[in-house]
Amino acid sequence: MCGIVGYVGRKEVVPVIIEGLRRLEYRGYDSAGIAIGGPESALLQVCRAPGKLQKLEDVLHDKPLKGTFGIGHTRWATHGRPTEENAHPHRDCTGRIVVVHNGIVENYLELKHELIGKGHKFVTETDTEIIAHLIEQIQKDAEAGDKPISLEDAVRQAVKHLTGAFALGILSSAEPDKIIAARLGPPVVIGVGEGEYFIASDVPGILHHTRNMYFMADGDMAILTPDGVTLTNFAGEPVKRELQRIQWDPIQAEKGGYKHFMLKEIWEQPRAIRDTTLGRFSLDSGKVYLGEMDIDDEELAAASSINIAACGTSWHAGMAGKYMIERLARLPVDVDYASEYRYRNPIPDRNALGLLITQSGETADTLAAQREMKNLGSKTVAICNVVGAMVAREAHGAIYTHAGPEIGVASTKAFTSQLTALFLLALKLGQLRGRLDKEKSVALMEELSRTPAKIEEVLRISSPQCEQLAKDFSNARDFLYLGRGIHFPIALEGALKLKEISYIHAEGYPAGEMKHGPNALIDETLPVVVLASRDESDPASKLRYEKTLSNIQEVTARSGRVIAIATEGDTTIGQLVEHVIHIPATIELLSPLLEIVPLQLLAYYIAVRRGCDVDQPRNLAKSVTVE
Repeated sequence: MCGIVGYVGRKEVVPVIIEGLRRLEYRGYDSAGIAIGGPESALLQVCRAPGKLQKLEDVLHDKPLKGTFGIGHTRWATHGRPTEENAHPHRDCTGRIVVVHNGIVENYLELKHELIGKGHKFVTETDTEIIAHLIEQIQKDAEAGDKPISLEDAVRQAVKHLTGAFALGILSSAEPDKIIAARLGPPVVIGVGEGEYFIASDVPGILHHTRNMYFMADGDMAILTPDGVTLTNFAGEPVKRELQRIQWDPIQAEKGGYKHFMLKEIWEQPRAIRDTTLGRFSLDSGKVYLGEMDIDDEELAAASSINIAACGTSWHAGMAGKYMIERLARLPVDVDYASEYRYRNPIPDRNALGLLITQSGETADTLAAQREMKNLGSKTVAICNVVGAMVAREAHGAIYTHAGPEIGVASTKAFTSQLTALFLLALKLGQLRGRLDKEKSVALMEELSRTPAKIEEVLRISSPQCEQLAKDFSNARDFLYLGRGIHFPIALEGALKLKEISYIHAEGYPAGEMKHGPNALIDETLPVVVLASRDESDPASKLRYEKTLSNIQEVTARSGRVIAIATEGDTTIGQLVEHVIHIPATIELLSPLLEIVPLQLLAYYIAVRRGCDVDQPRNLAKSVTVE
């Protein structure tokens, strides 16, 4: 979950690394550090600071460093407090080797005791420091045997001793103009420029310098020098990775005049949904085209069930996707938290299809669930936002969401893009299984194509409403979110957004479960957000709406303060509740795409009113790349 940036080339290195770290600060902001070298410096220069990246920039302003190669790091603490001492990069005993690390070394205490026995002295509480000492010891042993080895060979030996997950960036003053990168778990991308090369934990960190990138796989090592990049496995054998051209515009990763990335990304959702649907369906033929599949239509049609695994917001998307797939394809769907999937001893079914949902494509728990599914004989499909990410490379098929870079820790446009991809998959499966004819398919596609414009309307109308509501409710201690059917996952997601960025306790609950506990919480201080939209063409939706009105009356009878999300033209609900936010009419299965937008805005404006760090909420990181 930490951020790593490295550079070797002709430019002055400090601005390149600091700029990259700033673009990756969403991955970690407990502390930051940099190590650089150059032709005028015999030793590596290291500078570190606790807190956010600005603290490191302040130190570098007072004591500038110069060089042409280096590595930097923003930390999300796992082992050791967020202090300057524990900030990366970490040195060995000689000060010759420095290491930055994203991940967890699970056997670090065992290795630390072994190294202490050989005379090493440690100065931090981190697991990372042992990696630098281990590389030092390996080179020391080789020199004692009159067989000195290179930095890359020492790293190859060192990683064999490490248990856990790691992405590494390593320098040695004995071998200037060289960066070693290694991956086992957390992501690493290699940027290829003209006479300059980069490493980073994520694409935005180096996108302003190059769009040409290698995505390292588990077990890969990269050696970067001004002359080029060499890719091998941990055994030293050459590996071939496809050089990929990133299509994101770097400007997409900038705030573009918005106060926060999260607000920008909320407003980008109509564009993200259009990009996700682009070229994927035809209103003439009524067919859905998912071209990045190594699973033929016959296999998809023959699937006995679908097992969805995801984490956090992506899990909520999976829950909504269950309703879409079961309704349109009549195919049973299970939805698991990816972190729990392996531990429930899932039943093997070679005809089941595994579906992994992840924005980054590098979420450790989701990758583990995917590998378990494959071990059980299932083929897997990934819904992912990052082309070439690990989950897509290991899947038999991918549906890329094309949402563009999402910098805010609280996911917004990635979520609605995932819902869009799930709807397309549900349509495809429904067609293959003979549940949807051309007429019905075209009608659903037409409604999907109208959704971005409807979201633009929701943004325009509900944004000032939510900003005003934030003034009334920003001091609340608790919130309750209620929904029925496909709206229940949206209640969960609305509650998650609020707790993530405002630190207000919030719960999402099935509206029908109110009598089974939550009614005890309701009093005049509790805001209750109720998802009460309706689809007039759907009898089941009408019934759900009527039952939801009964739930609202239960709340108001107990003096609860209701904020309702309702469909335009609904005059009934306004007579029952204190506040109503209207959304355009749409079909039941697409209503989540409209409902979530005011919930995102409400969470955003409440967090701003409370003075919270919206883009970088405490104790959270954007990509959870370690378990």
